[in-house]
Amino acid sequence: MSAKELADEIRSGIQFYGWFEDGFLLGIAGIQNVDSLDLIRHCYVRTNHQGRGIGGALLRHLLTLAHSSVILVGTWEDATWAVQFYERHGFTLVLRDEKNKLLQAYWNIPRRQIETSVVLKHRLTD
Repeated sequence: MSAKELADEIRSGIQFYGWFEDGFLLGIAGIQNVDSLDLIRHCYVRTNHQGRGIGGALLRHLLTLAHSSVILVGTWEDATWAVQFYERHGFTLVLRDEKNKLLQAYWNIPRRQIETSVVLKHRLTD
């Protein structure tokens, strides 16, 4: 993501949080409150640092910041590792019809990306 794209994402309301070790950014994740729910945005960990719990720690932190009881995340359907990551953290895949409606309502992405993406949902309990 370029600096301009990052600035645009921040202006759109995404709050980013990072995981640093020895002054190096190893992971980043964002959350965006939209209407009555929250979106997890841009959850990434450097490849050579994956599997150490960094992504899970960032995700758990974001869940503590959620303004709503419903949290959504979108990812590529073929990114099975990402889908499995979110499922391990309590997210469930939504059905295709609901996925299409959610992607059109809360994401600004091309139709082809809608066709090749999935949405996972997490409900927080009180």
